[in-house]
Amino acid sequence: MGSAPISTAFLLASLLAVALLEVAAKALGMPLWLLAVTRTAQMLVVMTLAVIQAGGLHVLGLDKKALLPGFKKGLVWSAGFAVVAGLLFLGIFMAGQNPLVLIRSPLPQAESQRVLFFFVGGIVAPVAEEIVFRGLIFGYLRRWGLPAAILISTALFAAIHLPTIPVTQIVGGIVFAVAYHTGKSLMVPIVIHAMGNLAIFTLSLPLF
Repeated sequence: MGSAPISTAFLLASLLAVALLEVAAKALGMPLWLLAVTRTAQMLVVMTLAVIQAGGLHVLGLDKKALLPGFKKGLVWSAGFAVVAGLLFLGIFMAGQNPLVLIRSPLPQAESQRVLFFFVGGIVAPVAEEIVFRGLIFGYLRRWGLPAAILISTALFAAIHLPTIPVTQIVGGIVFAVAYHTGKSLMVPIVIHAMGNLAIFTLSLPLF
């Protein structure tokens, strides 16, 4: 897998810290700039705890030697995913429907806010979410087998996107977990997640 087993103590301490930061941010209304700060703080806390309690970032699948190979594998996965999505969109278009409506993401009105939205939603949030849901939660759950780890981590990942129907997150969660497992580096799902979000936001611009 490319990472060491995650202890229950490390898992609980990390999730508690992440939850407290999330509650505090939501209490303040969670504007975009605060979302960026919150996600950054969450990833830094988990990474810090990994170093202190687990002996290094390798426990999260962030081994230094695997970062560059993981990045390259992530690009390959992203290209393959784009081809599949393109063929699916073509089929929907030929059936008389607009496929862009299915993935439309609401964008901020102000141009400066849209730039910040792309940065936060396309880079900061994917890194933070992969560290928490794949590096931490999936990494812990894999002791009970790959199917259970994929299903539970994906269900939790989708749950945070409710009340909207999280079809994209369900598909993405499964893909991210499998990519992490086979790629042996958290960089693989980080790249796929970031590229996917940026693609969705970009395709949403014509509908803005």
